[in-house]
Amino acid sequence: MVTLRPERRTDVHPLSIGTNWHRELPVLKGGGVVLRELHTSDAPSLFTFLTTTAVARFLSPPPDSVKGFERFIQWAAQERSAGKCACFAVTQPASDRAIGIFQIRSTEPGFGTAEWGFALGSPFWGTGTFEDGAALALAFAFETMGVHRLEARAAARNGRGNRALQKLGAVQEGLLRESFARNGEHLDQVLWTILAEDHLAAGPSTPVTH
Repeated sequence: MVTLRPERRTDVHPLSIGTNWHRELPVLKGGGVVLRELHTSDAPSLFTFLTTTAVARFLSPPPDSVKGFERFIQWAAQERSAGKCACFAVTQPASDRAIGIFQIRSTEPGFGTAEWGFALGSPFWGTGTFEDGAALALAFAFETMGVHRLEARAAARNGRGNRALQKLGAVQEGLLRESFARNGEHLDQVLWTILAEDHLAAGPSTPVTH
């Protein structure tokens, strides 16, 4: 659901909306989840949780080493500083260990349209961790970054990911045929969207930050 590698982008420009998040991401707390800035020290735990077969099956190929995750974390910090992307580590109130990520990146100047993705260690599936983290990420995207249209792409075979997006209120807009290359196959993807007006209609909630 999320790209865990640096990407070159030439269609976005540095921008600060609402807060100075591009200088430092706030800490977001809600339910049983804490979202915070990625740290280089998160690389070992992210490597452990996000490279298992179950998790990586429908992701763009994740880094294949701890060093690779360190490079990803450095890239995420550079993209955040440029105002192009916010990438949060998923942690828990009782533990600062990174168990996943949420990423929101602009696909046009000004965050009119953005894409989000997520990856969570399989031991935390079905625990409410994803739902709590998604609520924080969505609130940040729409209420702080000023996103108007938020897109997500999920492999059509990824039943868990598609059900999660539907449960969040995302609208299925289409099928992107053979748009995702993975393990020698070209897979169909489902395009999901959430608009700012959808989020507001559901009742915006500002997470606890510091």
